[in-house]
Amino acid sequence: MRDQSSASDQGEGGVLSADEVLDIVDERDRVVGRAPRAEAYARRLRHRCAFVLVRDAADRIFVHRRTARKLVFPSRYDMFVGGVLGAGESYDEAALREAEEELGVTGLPAPTPLFRFLYETPEHAWWSGVYEVRCELPVRPQAEEVAWHAFLSEEELAVRLGEWPWVPDGYEAYRRLREWYAAHP
Repeated sequence: MRDQSSASDQGEGGVLSADEVLDIVDERDRVVGRAPRAEAYARRLRHRCAFVLVRDAADRIFVHRRTARKLVFPSRYDMFVGGVLGAGESYDEAALREAEEELGVTGLPAPTPLFRFLYETPEHAWWSGVYEVRCELPVRPQAEEVAWHAFLSEEELAVRLGEWPWVPDGYEAYRRLREWYAAHP
């Protein structure tokens, strides 16, 4: 999951991230209610997330390992930055906010929206907006979010896909992104 904070992390204004209010959506991505993040996770309420694939000037992909303190998928690798959308927040707004926060940069160009898909497992359910952006700024990833990071070529990433433990939602988003690239040369 793109939870982007641990239960003990403070959000803006000192609000615990578990108390952050999210839009709850139906199977067609229409808002049907609101709930605190902790309740959305505990009750498997469908909400929204933004996934942003970040490339550097050499076209390498930003890959990172999540910290052990993450609520969901701790210490796993991910090829996306991103996170949940707050109540009333658009996918586009969340994609830019989350990318800048996780990369530790300001002035990033607006990420390009590519597609959306519904990610559902017995444990999790969320609509996922997939984006890409080029970051030519020096990155300073958040220590609370990112335990390790590097920019990897597509070839290096392909090798690591079979070796490292990946977040399952990011892995699925990347699989779909590869299909999307093939259909949109």
